[in-house]
Amino acid sequence: MPGDLDTFHGLPVVDFTSDGDLQEAASVAWRVSGGGCDSDQSFAETWQQFLQAVDLAEVRALVFGGWADAYEFDPAPILDLAVAAADRLTGLRAFYFGDISYEECDISWIRQTDVTPLLSAYPLLERFEARGGPGMAVSPLRHTSLQYLEFESAGLPARVARGLCASELPALKRLELWLGVRDWGGDTTVADLAALLSGERFPALRHLGLLNSTLQDEIAAAVAEAPVVAQLRSLALSMGALSDTGAAALLDGRSLTHLRWLDLQHHYLSAAMMRRLRDALEPSGVGRNRPQRR
Repeated sequence: MPGDLDTFHGLPVVDFTSDGDLQEAASVAWRVSGGGCDSDQSFAETWQQFLQAVDLAEVRALVFGGWADAYEFDPAPILDLAVAAADRLTGLRAFYFGDISYEECDISWIRQTDVTPLLSAYPLLERFEARGGPGMAVSPLRHTSLQYLEFESAGLPARVARGLCASELPALKRLELWLGVRDWGGDTTVADLAALLSGERFPALRHLGLLNSTLQDEIAAAVAEAPVVAQLRSLALSMGALSDTGAAALLDGRSLTHLRWLDLQHHYLSAAMMRRLRDALEPSGVGRNRPQRR
């Protein structure tokens, strides 16, 4: 079953099949899947066919879709397949790990793994995204090319935030963390984000998303006083339990009028607070809806 992505890194996502007509390698984002209920071969078998059929040096974007029993087994062996091919995928600039639709496996069930080996294996990678939660980890690393990082989770382990905050990512422009809930492993706290919010860790950061959290009011209050806000062009605090308390903290904190847009969608704000936000931000041209991009 296909995943959710239609486009990735500005390219259409195309499912690799060994019996289909192949696109030019650089013209699409290739999705490789295998081992699911709709597949008669394993992920590793599909991957080997991909390696033999596609001009690997020309591949710009790669999407790893579903694999067998994604809710149960550590996918490190799946990620290791991409790590082992790094010397052949020399043009790879964008990688998505875990494009698994809700019908295949709920995001809260998708097991993940330490993604540091993949990031280390591709020093020219500009974009990395992963979906899932249990088992997710990032160790501190230095990567001078990464510009876009996103971790979609129903419960992001604190070790991910801590690993990122201890990393050197001088080119990082966009960072989004779906923090989730503690019941699904989301034990990240505001304290774990301190280095990020200080504005000292990622000098090129222009977009920050701290999303999908039950602690959204606490996060909003911390962001409201965070030095990092001054360097941002956009901010997303959506999909969480944001109430009037968090929104008031944002309005009373550092100025947000320099932002191009502020995403607070899927909130618990009152109509009166929504009016306050509009009155405070819209005259300065701050938009409320983020541009669609993949």
